[in-house]
Amino acid sequence: MTALQLHAELFRAMGKIADDEVLMAKVLRYVKRLAAKKEDPTLMTKEEFFAPSGNMKQRTLRHGLLKKKIFPGSVKTSV
Repeated sequence: MTALQLHAELFRAMGKIADDEVLMAKVLRYVKRLAAKKEDPTLMTKEEFFAPSGNMKQRTLRHGLLKKKIFPGSVKTSV
């Protein structure tokens, strides 16, 4: 079946229970659970979100914050 056929079949089946509020609520909960399981490829992982970007590193370098060891090991400072 194509996606369009599946869509039509789903709505035909739901039409039979459309007057039953309890069954429609169950269908809705189930569909929401299925949708939550589907992974969104545009979302970033926690590591990607918190990783410093190249621009961030350049800005901190310009402001001299690297010497204060915000990015340990990135700049050697004389002691």
